Amino acid sequence: MTPDLEGLLESMTLVAVRISGLMIFAPVFSSSAIPPRVKVVFVLAVSFLVAPVVAAFPGAQPRLGVLPVLGELSVGLVLGLTLSLLFEALEFAGQVIGFQFSFSLVNVMDPNAPVETPLMGQMFGLLGTLVVLGAGLHRTLLAALLRTFATAPVGTVTLDPRAGMALVPMAGGIFSAALQLTAPVVAATLLAELAVALAGKMSPQLPVMAMTVPVKTLLGYGVLIGSLALWPHWIEAHFTALLDEAGHLLAGAAGGV
Repeated sequence: MTPDLEGLLESMTLVAVRISGLMIFAPVFSSSAIPPRVKVVFVLAVSFLVAPVVAAFPGAQPRLGVLPVLGELSVGLVLGLTLSLLFEALEFAGQVIGFQFSFSLVNVMDPNAPVETPLMGQMFGLLGTLVVLGAGLHRTLLAALLRTFATAPVGTVTLDPRAGMALVPMAGGIFSAALQLTAPVVAATLLAELAVALAGKMSPQLPVMAMTVPVKTLLGYGVLIGSLALWPHWIEAHFTALLDEAGHLLAGAAGGV
């Protein structure tokens, strides 16, 4: 085996590991709806096309080893975990709204994972996937992954504990992000409960328990449908912000820069 061919195979292997990390951890790409064979063909094709270019980048060290392989895999892990925070916020928002709609016991099977999720949480997760695909954010994610070869050259990424610690406060933002999305619905349903309770005090013969759930649900659905127009912009903005934050984390994890 010639040295050039050997170096090309080593570079292609490391590139394939980095791209496969995206297919394993990143939202949308890690979906079980995509056949494994399609993922394998995609990873091999992109690796074959990209490897000769990224191997020539300044600072690149395409040499096989345990640490380089783990470093390349961590790129997809960081991207995947960072972007999954957005979908976790959407699912948590669905749980809050489902509780307000008295849907807290309605669970369905999530097609992306063999676990049961709340009905509204799955609906919002599918809405997030639709927005990502409709706005072309999946192409933006691929472009960002390819740009990581310039900020974090192949073979130079190291497992930095500071990157993991930086994800902790970002994960804490799931609660506040979900509250931003659900605030109109929660406020409307609480006002509906207050109104029905006051009506029950003024008219004791009024069936308060029978009226609370339908009034809350109808009013909540009306407010939710009216606020859904703002959700795509919110999802796009947070997707881009999380992608930029992941890029900063990966740039700091590059040992060669």
